[in-house]
Amino acid sequence: MRAFLAIPNVASDAPNIARNAELLAAMMRRRGIETRLLRVEGAPPVVFGELRTPGATKTIALYAHYDGQPVDRSRWTGDPWTPLLRTDLVERGGKEIPWKEAVAAPDPQWRLFARSASDDKAPIMAMLAALDALRASGRTPGFNLKFFFEGEEEAGSPHLQRYLTDHRDLLGADLWLICDGPVHQSGRLQLYFGARGVTGVDLTTYGATRPLHSGHYGNWAPNPAVALTHIIDSMRDENGRILIDGWYDDVRPLTAAEKEALAEVPPVEDQLRDELSLGRTEGDRPLAELITRPALNVRGIRAGNVGAQAANAIPTEATASIDFRLVPDETPRRVEQLVEAHLRKLGYTIVHDTPDAKTLRTNARVVKLAWEAGYPSARAPMDDPEVLAVQRRIEAITGQSLIKMPTLGGSVPLYLFFDLLHSRAVGLPIVNYDNDQHGANENLRLKNLWDGIEEFVGVFAKAP
Repeated sequence: MRAFLAIPNVASDAPNIARNAELLAAMMRRRGIETRLLRVEGAPPVVFGELRTPGATKTIALYAHYDGQPVDRSRWTGDPWTPLLRTDLVERGGKEIPWKEAVAAPDPQWRLFARSASDDKAPIMAMLAALDALRASGRTPGFNLKFFFEGEEEAGSPHLQRYLTDHRDLLGADLWLICDGPVHQSGRLQLYFGARGVTGVDLTTYGATRPLHSGHYGNWAPNPAVALTHIIDSMRDENGRILIDGWYDDVRPLTAAEKEALAEVPPVEDQLRDELSLGRTEGDRPLAELITRPALNVRGIRAGNVGAQAANAIPTEATASIDFRLVPDETPRRVEQLVEAHLRKLGYTIVHDTPDAKTLRTNARVVKLAWEAGYPSARAPMDDPEVLAVQRRIEAITGQSLIKMPTLGGSVPLYLFFDLLHSRAVGLPIVNYDNDQHGANENLRLKNLWDGIEEFVGVFAKAP
């Protein structure tokens, strides 16, 4: 695993992505997996593998990704591609452990630090180690297995639809397991039956064509930063409810089985408020239920300067970046329609390119929208017999009961597996929830890796 983590893996870094793919393919071939690289022009390769079991009548396919987020080295305590062990999280004073000590007596609470240690190379390594464990015990998998490892998930999976379409016949399976995301915040293993969709937009409002003195022109020349904050305030309240007309009309109600599953999710709100130093939280329900609802998040706002660079001036423009988390049956296109209708009701003229002086002069309020493509949500039924059979095998091997979550709070393009492959697809994450994925000092708790290996033994093994 150290060698795998030591290779930089940002999707845009083609030479190193190729090194990742070749090393991964070699690790799979050593375990008897028939492996090849699937290719689409201009995209990182998908590492695909197949392991057939004589007499098996069903096929399980597993998805993970080997690419990772870009890094800001200045924020890391150590090099992001030099894997190292610590006794704990950096912010809790974790001390570095020499590798020779780790080999002698590893502690399950130690953390492995490197980019993609959790997101998403850990599940890949756990799958391969699970095959090793089965063979070491003289057993073989009870199913035909397929492995699909993507190389640009962190870049938004722009070619995943093409891969699934071009290789639809190759990728047939009775069940797909999406091995991405964290375990539950309680620390317990979980299955998630859906994932929220996502889309995003950058909104830009405009003032004068040059910065104006706030004393000479304040209260006369419109301030685009103020206009932008009023737009945001009109779209979302302080408890997270979206205020745009018609927003909730398309939201699919929870089923009785989903409500029952939510009622069994252990509470983590007090633990998280303490851990995150939150004096208040939004919403009127537990976290597990709130993530089954749509969300509007302000990713960032840019207008003028602050601190030592602040000037007593009215800025010329202001931009907010927003992401929308979608639930069944919302679509990115419908979100665009509702947001744009809302802005028109506020009196805004909508443009999609930078407006010229005439457009600004002849319209009282102008907003530029730059939409992302996005993708919809998907959710599998919670009583699916194939999924429940996997759950029983995992619980038999690990001795732990799995939490069944109707949806993951984050976004994974599950809908592609439903729509293109016409297959069941659910999520089976293994990594710790406090792993700092996407940020500095990403880490993997060793116990989660070991639990993950056991989980995948349960996935692969014959029914007890």
